[in-house]
Amino acid sequence: MKNNFSQPKSVLLVDDEKQQARLLEMLMETRGYDVETAASGNEAFCRVTPHCDLVILDLVLPDIDGFEVCRRLKQDEQLKHIPVIILSAYSVSEDRVKSFYLGADDFLAKPCEHEELFARMDSLIRRRSGVAVADEQTVLELHRILNKKDVVSYYQPIYQLQPFELLGFETLTRPVTDSHLSNPEQFFKMALQFGVYPEVELMAWASAFADIEQKKFSGKVFLNCNPYFIESIAFHRVQTLLENYRVNPKNVVLEITEMSAVLDFRLFYEKLKPYKEYGFSFALDDLGRGYASLESLVEIHPQFVKIDRYIIRDLYKDDLKRSIVEFLVNFCKKQNILVVAEGIETQKDLDAARNLGIDAGQGYYFCRPQSELAIDKFIRLAKSSNFSSHGNLFII
Repeated sequence: MKNNFSQPKSVLLVDDEKQQARLLEMLMETRGYDVETAASGNEAFCRVTPHCDLVILDLVLPDIDGFEVCRRLKQDEQLKHIPVIILSAYSVSEDRVKSFYLGADDFLAKPCEHEELFARMDSLIRRRSGVAVADEQTVLELHRILNKKDVVSYYQPIYQLQPFELLGFETLTRPVTDSHLSNPEQFFKMALQFGVYPEVELMAWASAFADIEQKKFSGKVFLNCNPYFIESIAFHRVQTLLENYRVNPKNVVLEITEMSAVLDFRLFYEKLKPYKEYGFSFALDDLGRGYASLESLVEIHPQFVKIDRYIIRDLYKDDLKRSIVEFLVNFCKKQNILVVAEGIETQKDLDAARNLGIDAGQGYYFCRPQSELAIDKFIRLAKSSNFSSHGNLFII
């Protein structure tokens, strides 16, 4: 199906792999696009014009890399309105983060489904006429949220399974806005793109710490933490934040997400040292899926690991998943690492987790995220419920 634009839309495809570029060019032309190609960064600058509707940019080029091409395009007053899609042969989170930080509008790992590529191209081009205004509005809204600290913290309890009692909770942050930034994923993505990610993360933590201080909670607090944050912010700012809210760092667990952003685990571990020395604990998120690998487990030396919900789902009837969990639990017990199961949604999930020796769990079966730090309710849930193999769910 061809695109529905009244006039052919011009696309500049920048890729030095001739065969692949030619294939994409032909496919785009069958969809009604007017395609020009460039085999290098410098050639791209010779061919791009302010009338171009879209640039598709490969990261690896023979002269300057795609990051630099993107940066120059987005800094050029006559060209910065042109949407840029970056293609990379490696689905590395650090590349994705850097791409958005430099102003790219989208990022796709190669090889990608052509239908997905065309859908994203169409979406970006449809928004092209309002891109400059949209960018300005997004920046203004980001700064409004930051200045007014207009976010709400949500809390989901994490329970020790045997005996069943409250271990702590994970904090989640949602901005208060009527804009597209109301989606938390979009909110943090735009914060990365417009260079305010560390400030947004600190604001999110401050919101949670204010509630913790008020409730005088002394259990474990799990805070999501992207490696980009660890590597981009001076540690003293985090230290000052905890001191201002009188939060004991020994109660704080930094839940390291997006492990694919870590290219050198030993170097990243050095970045974590001041946090560990100050008293923070660490949790490795999404173990068993994606880039949360055994390498990251060995090098980071976390106090907690969180097994991905994909592994926990239907654990009771999947022999392969059970074997994976048995191995992870045995390894972690020998290393004195506490194992948390994410995404427990049924009694069968809970029974399987307990039977395999998993230490703690969280999920909708216990409690959905709450906009109030309802410590008393979380504790009452643990005391009022019998989460045995035949227990009934108690709803808050």
